[in-house]
Amino acid sequence: MTCGPRHTERGQDRPLVGRASELAELEALAAQVAAGRSRVVQIEGPAGIGKSALLNGWCRRDRRFEVLWARCRPLEREFAFGAVRQLFRPVMESVTEAGRAALPEDAQAAARRVLEDGARTEPPAAGPHSGATALDGLDALALHLSDRRPLLLAIDNLQWIDTPSLRWLARLVTRADTRPVLVAVVNRTGEFRRPDPLFAELVRPDHCHKIALEPLDVPGVRQLARHVWEAEEPDAAFAAACHAATGGHPLFLWGLLHHAQLAGVRPTAEFRDRLRSVTLSTLDQEIMHRLSQGSSEAVELTRALAVLGDRKPAELLAAYCGSGEAVVRAAAADLWSLGLLRSGGEPCFVHEVVRDTVLATMSPEELGRAHAGAAQVSHLAGRPDEEVAAHLLAAGPVEGAWAVPVLRRAADEALHRGAPDVAVTYLRSALGRQPQAAERGPLLLQLGVAAGHYDADLALSYVTGALEVLTDRSARRDALGVLTYCLQFSRRPRGALSGVDRLIAELCGETEHGGADRELVLRMRALRSWREYERPAARTPEPSTPVSVEGLVGRTPGERQLLALHAFHSLKAAVPAPYVAELVDRACVNLPVFSHDLFPLHYFVAQTLFYLDELDRVDRFIRELTQEVEVKGLELLDSSLSVLQAALAWQGGNVTEALGAARTAAARRPAAGTRPYATTLDIIRINALLEQGQLDAAEQVVLTRSPKEPQEAGWERPLFLLSLAALRMSQGEPRTALALLRECGHHLDAAGTVNPAICPWRSRAAAAHLALGDGPAAHALIEQELDLARQSRIPRALGVALRAAGRAAEGTRQPELLDEAAHVLTATPARLDLARTLGDLGVALLRRDDRGGARDALQRGLELAGECGATALADRLRGPLHEAGGRAARPGGSLLTPGEERVSTLAVQGYSNKQIAELLVVSLRTVETHLTGAYRKLGIAGRHHLAAALAGPGAQPSSRRTSSR
Repeated sequence: MTCGPRHTERGQDRPLVGRASELAELEALAAQVAAGRSRVVQIEGPAGIGKSALLNGWCRRDRRFEVLWARCRPLEREFAFGAVRQLFRPVMESVTEAGRAALPEDAQAAARRVLEDGARTEPPAAGPHSGATALDGLDALALHLSDRRPLLLAIDNLQWIDTPSLRWLARLVTRADTRPVLVAVVNRTGEFRRPDPLFAELVRPDHCHKIALEPLDVPGVRQLARHVWEAEEPDAAFAAACHAATGGHPLFLWGLLHHAQLAGVRPTAEFRDRLRSVTLSTLDQEIMHRLSQGSSEAVELTRALAVLGDRKPAELLAAYCGSGEAVVRAAAADLWSLGLLRSGGEPCFVHEVVRDTVLATMSPEELGRAHAGAAQVSHLAGRPDEEVAAHLLAAGPVEGAWAVPVLRRAADEALHRGAPDVAVTYLRSALGRQPQAAERGPLLLQLGVAAGHYDADLALSYVTGALEVLTDRSARRDALGVLTYCLQFSRRPRGALSGVDRLIAELCGETEHGGADRELVLRMRALRSWREYERPAARTPEPSTPVSVEGLVGRTPGERQLLALHAFHSLKAAVPAPYVAELVDRACVNLPVFSHDLFPLHYFVAQTLFYLDELDRVDRFIRELTQEVEVKGLELLDSSLSVLQAALAWQGGNVTEALGAARTAAARRPAAGTRPYATTLDIIRINALLEQGQLDAAEQVVLTRSPKEPQEAGWERPLFLLSLAALRMSQGEPRTALALLRECGHHLDAAGTVNPAICPWRSRAAAAHLALGDGPAAHALIEQELDLARQSRIPRALGVALRAAGRAAEGTRQPELLDEAAHVLTATPARLDLARTLGDLGVALLRRDDRGGARDALQRGLELAGECGATALADRLRGPLHEAGGRAARPGGSLLTPGEERVSTLAVQGYSNKQIAELLVVSLRTVETHLTGAYRKLGIAGRHHLAAALAGPGAQPSSRRTSSR
């Protein structure tokens, strides 16, 4: 391994004895990793048992790996990516400019953003050309290093690791997959007493091997004694006595043997009775005994090191101790002679047990005062803000107003690095220090912004408090955006938000009648309009002086917000699509990167483009926005984007992809609160499962929903009713389906949503009426939907309505309408609706005995159904196609392209994506594209189903019959 002075622990000069079996386990793991499999090894045991010595000893023996070290410390638990910076900084400092330029772009961005001091002074990387996110960039950096040489990330004292670093490590292990990356973590037994999901993910048994260190046995004790008494062979009885005195604990044993040697003891049976008893409970007495032999300056230095941390510069230690640097160096030499400090470099305790013992001598009040003094000294010495902030978190009262700005700057740094939870910790501490009146409002807003990255309800409490005290107009405008953003993801019950509703009403009154600036008025109206969409019961009175949307050109954020909202409301009302698209274009003029204060601009732009069937634009928009929000660590918005990605796949007719994306998003565990838009994920899963003929699985999704339905109907409710009605129709219950669709239509009408592009409930209800024998009611609903579809001028909506009209028609009119529907849908991304329409057209032509036309329509419909992964539809079309004289390809047969066939065959044979790319001389992206296409066409969820799908058609059991939708 590469264990240069930058990457290895210093002062580890004790021999490694009695660990042959553990070394063998490490060697076996190293062989697996070197062969191309990422693994984690956890070395666990009590303090002083030799965990770090084992890892260091193994590193010195094996040279296959590039080793990066991090040693976590208690004071650095609140440092954003503190452990990550220890791992990678030595590497980046040694890289030349040319070497940096050779790094992947996202790795360079991560190096600037996470690893370098002062990175927050640079503009944050964001936007379509900004490279990847901080976490993706760290992944790229680690994998780039592993491409050159197998990589070992060694993290000592994992129990003190900062949360962002732990989150990245847990993520890296799963993303590295077949790459030669080994993560070796060392932690004390029992330190993770409370469940920690990140720690549990990192040490998951399927990729982590655990080594629990036990005390040395008698032969191991004898080996260690042999190292101390180099000239004599230790007697077995002497070794047994040492083992009995220490329990085989290496740290205590080492101290006992050296103490005995200094006292003139020889390692023979005659001297065994002179060994004094040393136990776990008396080690601190031994340390205190050694300290008592040192000078007062040495004792003061131990306290400074315990509070400030290891390896601090002499001038900082001198300032803390109130002495000169020469005095500090003399005291350090004194402590080294007593065996309490490591040799060489800046002062550092020989073991964490020494620090624990020193800290245990200080009362909580003394410790608070010590950290307060350390904070002030560090601040005056120009130490980094986060280092000063760490002391402030542990300190008692601090004199002066300087602490609050330091904590706020540290929070900015943490937020810039992508650690909002750390930022909230700093800002809470600042809030608790009674900031000046002028600072309180901005501080509460800063807290709301940071908390809004991961916990909407927590952020809501802060930003509402900020709005009550903020007087600056610009700050209030920003706070409105944050408030809206928080309300989007808040899962508080309706009653708990009554105070927020009152605040919004008061703000509306202020902006309309209090002479507020125009931008604030626009922002306020955007907030109110969005609020009514999300929560119809929270409506406020109409403004007395409405602003004309036609006069808005998108110069300011407020104008853009109102344009985007008006575009979506116009879409709901079935206003012609060209006018809606023109409003969206005006809202997107110079569209800025996402920030809380701009919400809900981006949200409604994406929603409107989605229903306008501008799916390519939505896809680009999602990708760009995902980069931006991940850079900023906006976990809640990132989760909502994953929902939109699943919806986009469904809208494009990619059934398998939509189901997989919805399942993945549903499995995500939010840091706090509930997952946003869980109902939308249920809708997508139900729809996709129906298309795969899995009615029982779809029913299970319905049954697992929380029985505590919201009292008010949000925008997701009618769409859920639409999907539930489809399930009931497929189960042969048209009467129940019709009741659900009527309720769906009632909610939509109440919200002013008549556009069938958003929810085609009328054509679904018409199908239920037809099933019940009520033709006139069906035709009336179809005519309404046709009129609205033509009014909206959205081709998908018109094609779906024409298909419904064709299914309800009789005679020659039926194939004419279905052919028109197919012609309209062909020009849209609605591939699944087109496949359904072609199937209906083929059946209608078959009834007219037009076998050629039927065969062409059914064959094309079957191919589309296969590409979409709509296995239930494909199964329904095979019978009519056979009757029309056509040949139905088996799933996965001729439907796969040659490239998809080759890649799928190699995947079944066990080759990884990277190996397939190398064998076929194509890019990794090409392999992934071919596999995704194959999964979609075969109607499977992933690689583990590929062999069975290629072997032949597999029946998907369902205890309930399916009907055409």
